[in-house]
Amino acid sequence: MTDEAGTRTPEAVVAATVRPSAPTRPGAPGLAAPAPQSPDASDPVCAAAPVPVSLPGAGGPRDAVTRLHAHGCWYPSATADGTEAAFICDRGGVPQLWAGPVDGDEVRLLDSSPDPVKEVAWSPDGRWIAYTTAPGGGEHTRVLCVRPDGTGRRILAGADAGSSAYLGCWTHDGRAVAVTATAHPHLEGMRHGSTDLEPTGAPLSPDWADRDGRATLLGGSWYASGQRTAPAPVDLRAPEAPAVRPGGGLSAYLIDPDGLASPVLLATETQAATLRVCDLSRDGTLALLRRGPRGRREAVVRRTVDSATTCTVPVADGDPWIGRFSPDRLTLWLRSDVDREYAALFSVALDTDGKPRERSVVAQREDQELELLAMAHDGSTAVLVWNAQGAGELELVETSPEPCAPDSAGPARPVSVPHEVVTRVVAAGPGRMLLALSGSRRRPGVWWAHEGVSLLRTPWSSRDEDAVLPGRPPVRPVPLRLAARDGLPLSGWYYRAPGRALGQPAPCVIHLHGGPEEQERPVFNPLYHELLGRGLDVFAPDVRGSSGHGRSFVDADLGTGRFAALDDVADCAAHAVAAGPADPTRLAVMGRSYGGYLTFASLVRHADLFRTGVAVCGMSDLLTFFAGTEPWIAESAVHKYGHPELDRALLHALSPMSRIDALRVPLLAVHGEHDTNVPPEESEQFVRAARERGIPAELLTLRDEGHDFLRADNRRLFRRAAADWLERHLGG
Repeated sequence: MTDEAGTRTPEAVVAATVRPSAPTRPGAPGLAAPAPQSPDASDPVCAAAPVPVSLPGAGGPRDAVTRLHAHGCWYPSATADGTEAAFICDRGGVPQLWAGPVDGDEVRLLDSSPDPVKEVAWSPDGRWIAYTTAPGGGEHTRVLCVRPDGTGRRILAGADAGSSAYLGCWTHDGRAVAVTATAHPHLEGMRHGSTDLEPTGAPLSPDWADRDGRATLLGGSWYASGQRTAPAPVDLRAPEAPAVRPGGGLSAYLIDPDGLASPVLLATETQAATLRVCDLSRDGTLALLRRGPRGRREAVVRRTVDSATTCTVPVADGDPWIGRFSPDRLTLWLRSDVDREYAALFSVALDTDGKPRERSVVAQREDQELELLAMAHDGSTAVLVWNAQGAGELELVETSPEPCAPDSAGPARPVSVPHEVVTRVVAAGPGRMLLALSGSRRRPGVWWAHEGVSLLRTPWSSRDEDAVLPGRPPVRPVPLRLAARDGLPLSGWYYRAPGRALGQPAPCVIHLHGGPEEQERPVFNPLYHELLGRGLDVFAPDVRGSSGHGRSFVDADLGTGRFAALDDVADCAAHAVAAGPADPTRLAVMGRSYGGYLTFASLVRHADLFRTGVAVCGMSDLLTFFAGTEPWIAESAVHKYGHPELDRALLHALSPMSRIDALRVPLLAVHGEHDTNVPPEESEQFVRAARERGIPAELLTLRDEGHDFLRADNRRLFRRAAADWLERHLGG
């Protein structure tokens, strides 16, 4: 159906189905409606569509059997009226799915299985809760749904061994949820470098590049020179560039949780880095996708009736929920850093075909980036969270139906928050919102606010007892700022062990975050408090490549710039000593993921600076990392590190294994056995090589864990093992 303007009505179909239609349930027209051209049931694309798999009920009692005294709650999602919320909580020893009234304490466990939960989304019609889990604690994920009473649990995508699925948005009527799944193997044979938004092969926009292609371009960021406007479009893809890893295809579908309608194919990307469905217009005619590798993300507006891409806008890394359509779908509200150092709130005016008419900045801050964006259900209010030197600042902005007018947004209304960092904001009924907050001195919890006037902590939110040992109150860190040897400003957070006299030198652990695009934030970190309780100081800096400091800073480690990032670690250690607290003879380096890579690299490049190191899930050889990681992770990492064939010499020079003979000090490596992001072999080969050279080295492998350690007993084992090692070698 179409109206007089030619746009489709809410009863119109969302997109072409990818298998013969099943009968629709009453009141659900369109989801399984026939496509303009019926697909062949033998087409391999049809076979790739996820098939829901029913599961036995796995609800649980109000209190988990293994209940932690100290636990946190995060990632809330509310019903349309805001009276109930689903959320993730680790009170049972592992992150699990819970739900309950926002203003009550009678919560219920909806899935008692041991698989950690990562994301949650309550359907707008209140009938289903969709969520993502990591089977066995590994990196492969699946999307499930369950009814609010704990019944009807089923897998929507990711049921097959070795497959993965990721949660997208719900349709506004709640009849289907968007899911991204690893594509069918037939897609591996499609042409290299393509990103097909439909099986027939719609090409990329002219200014899009899915990889840098040549080593000379890796360090040539146009931000590095201080330029603040995008250069002329350049095709950075070398025609001869080989695929990074085969099999990296991703496909996005709309799936009916009731299982009555066929999955609807929204988009397919070959050699994909990321693909997520962030929003669908209320009439189902437009989809907002986020795609692309790290540092090169873009928002894509796509018409569902003919698979045409109507608008592309570069967007920042960070939170994947980048924007929303207005109720009339003529405005796209977007968090983007296009032509900017720091992400801001943009409004993009769209015509009836979804094509952009005008783009303008609605809200911005100097030297601060917009890191979270949420919209009220009626589109009248934007909830903005700004990154203010690591802390979060919340404000509300009234939006206008004329988005690109000079007065398209009202004055910002700041909202005071009780903790340093806001990790998630969602609408929770008219005038209400739910916020996940975290701070340096208590575990993450969920709060709710009405009209932004005051925030109240939900009764079930969290418990902080025994989060640290009695007599050891959580330490609030202090900011430290310094300059790298090349003059680049750096900063970090210093945690001083309690009970040490002012000016008394202390053993200090330089702790490096992952990413590298993550940022050190003043949030409660049990590892830090374990180390502080052993008399060890902690300095947690942001080396170049970290987020929160502008696009130039993020891009400063590209290509050969990574050598400077390695020097940043030494410069931060030197500043910790020069600033007074750290003992230069008792320094250690530690980090996870990319921070684990920096740890390996620092031990062989600054061999006389550190007494020991603890590398957690780190890459020891960038070439073996590319060979062993997931295909879509490899595709996304090329922009950051370099191409494993075209930039082989650079990757070899940057790899810690290439300098293993320089290792002088003992080290502990820690890895999750199911890590497919950074395979355990990365730690194993470094430890093996160290031992062959007579250097004391140990490897702790955590069972049923992947790249993130999510189970309480494993996290406790990791903290204690790392603290024991550092205390022994630093003589704290």
